[in-house]
Amino acid sequence: MTTQTDNAKPWVLYLLECANGAYYAGITNDLEGRLAAHACGHGAKYTRANPPVRLLGSRSYPDRSQASKAEWKIKQLPRLAKLAFITAQAGNPHGHEH
Repeated sequence: MTTQTDNAKPWVLYLLECANGAYYAGITNDLEGRLAAHACGHGAKYTRANPPVRLLGSRSYPDRSQASKAEWKIKQLPRLAKLAFITAQAGNPHGHEH
């Protein structure tokens, strides 16, 4: 049975730095689980070949649609702008909103 709390779980846009120095952006509604999947080689094809070394930041969104739009937007940005986008949170210097 799905509860209201389950439905209200926010979607998260996250930005990783990979072993090759590249940034990888993705979305999930279970950040800890997704990071664990990337770390053990069960994440995206890109991160299986280029393992993540650290989480650079994350931003929460109320639904998958808004998170997907933000993911598309961040993937269009140049490298330095990606970092600025993910860390630009009012009162949140580390970029983690949740």
